[in-house]
Amino acid sequence: MQEKATSQNYGTHGSSVVQDGSPAVTSPANEKRGSNEINVEEGVHSSQDSPPMLKFWTTFLSLCLLGISTSLESTIVPTALPTIVQTVGDIGGRYTWVGNAFFIASAVPQPSIGQLADVFGRRWPLIISTALFALGSGIAGGANNADMLIAGRTLQGLGAGGIFVLVDTVVCDLVPLQQRAKYLGLVRVSGAIGVPLGPVVGGALASANWRWCFYLTLVTSGLSLVFLVLFLDLKHEKSSWSVALGRLDYVGTIVFTGSMTALLLGLIMGGNEHPWSSAQVVVPIVIGIVGWAAFHIFESTAICREPMVPGYLFLNRTSAAGYFMAFDGALFIFWVTWFLQLYFQGILGVHPLTAGVYQLAFSLLLVPSGIIAGLVMGKTGKYRPQHLVGFGLLSIGIGLFTLLSKDTPAAAWAWFEIITALGLGVIMTAVLPAIQAALSEADIARSTAVYTFLRSVGGIWGVTIPSIVFNGQVNNYQDRISSTEIRQKLSNGQAYGFASMGGVQKLPDVLQDEVLGVYTDALKTVWQVGLAFALAGFLAALVVKQYDMSRKSESKFGLQERNDQMVDKETDVTLA
Repeated sequence: MQEKATSQNYGTHGSSVVQDGSPAVTSPANEKRGSNEINVEEGVHSSQDSPPMLKFWTTFLSLCLLGISTSLESTIVPTALPTIVQTVGDIGGRYTWVGNAFFIASAVPQPSIGQLADVFGRRWPLIISTALFALGSGIAGGANNADMLIAGRTLQGLGAGGIFVLVDTVVCDLVPLQQRAKYLGLVRVSGAIGVPLGPVVGGALASANWRWCFYLTLVTSGLSLVFLVLFLDLKHEKSSWSVALGRLDYVGTIVFTGSMTALLLGLIMGGNEHPWSSAQVVVPIVIGIVGWAAFHIFESTAICREPMVPGYLFLNRTSAAGYFMAFDGALFIFWVTWFLQLYFQGILGVHPLTAGVYQLAFSLLLVPSGIIAGLVMGKTGKYRPQHLVGFGLLSIGIGLFTLLSKDTPAAAWAWFEIITALGLGVIMTAVLPAIQAALSEADIARSTAVYTFLRSVGGIWGVTIPSIVFNGQVNNYQDRISSTEIRQKLSNGQAYGFASMGGVQKLPDVLQDEVLGVYTDALKTVWQVGLAFALAGFLAALVVKQYDMSRKSESKFGLQERNDQMVDKETDVTLA
């Protein structure tokens, strides 16, 4: 029996029905091709209906600049954070909130931003998000106390959340479905600049003047803002302010924001600031889960006239599987990054900088493999084989990590990293086009917002789940350590920090062997649990159906044409 998912009529969006039952489904848009057909092979609009190519590439360059800005922030600031905190002073127990404020502020608003982009268009939400990111960078760079620093980081997070959603959304508006993975991969290239350069630049700026860690992103985001104002000229169906504001899902936004904030707070504090069994952790997590369930129930009722996250996004089995794969892939980016560091520093006993070098085989191959996946998808119009290859390679790589020990040759663990990175890179670019192929073009912003949010949440679970497993196994194996003092230093979640500070290598030989044995076996369990999640992603890929990706782009938010300014004298909203 074929499954169906209906894109209902919300606001100005039309209705469409997508069937998820045959290997290749042709959308109605493919059946009627006129003179203004999309040139799918070239990935751009035909000359009969598109603005000059210069406008496309200047717009695309603006999006790439934003990718550079956010990638620099995500790699420079963590490297320099210890120096920053020491210099600002009077931060006490709020140290972790310099990072956590950014994460929560960027993740929680993302679904709301998708709806704002549908109601007010893409241009102004993206410009405002970029301005917030730049403002936050300036405030954090000029901070002279902890409150000012955290406030700046929060504003940076709010801006980054909008950027994460809207950059992908605008790319999907500009190019046809079959070419989206290729262009998303090109945007990822700009973001990848910060991966190898960020830690080096962050370390250098921390030694010279840490404020330039933020002033640098202020410069790059400020330049992006100028480009967006000058070149981001997108279509938008305008309406009066009363109509536009009436389309927003206020109740859903409040419930979602409150529940997600509570859930993320619990996950962040668990095992760090408070034990997992404490009320400070359990209560927020329970409130968050209950609130999240209540949010989705509300979104599916008739009371909610225009849902922020429509239920039909998850009713189609292809889009639902795609969302799980997006979450699962993001899970492993952090899972691998954090626990390879533990292996290198805790078991091999190398310096943190050397550990970063050892991990380059993983970090540098993520984006190139994603670009290749995008190019292949652009040529073949097939995404399902790439999902299977991506999660297949990921499963093999994670499975090989279970073999790691202190005697593993460098050539072996380097190849383990390469296999894992190749799989993850494919997943990074091949999932979103599959989700959008199963839905209508009217759902680009909302489907992208949910995709981005699940990736953000997947990141924190990618630290939380393996941390719980690792700490639990260390506690289980503690009887193998003869020193009571060392057992206490490793208990209750302290084992990761003990390894990262070089504590293992400072122990006498006998104790060192005992601790290394505990670490090795605990890490093996971490990778075994990770293998289960990787195989779950592979099973999800089996559920995905292949849709016809050559359909005509029907986005109402493409590049503006000068002969069609869409001016309505009776309206008072001008947000093209």
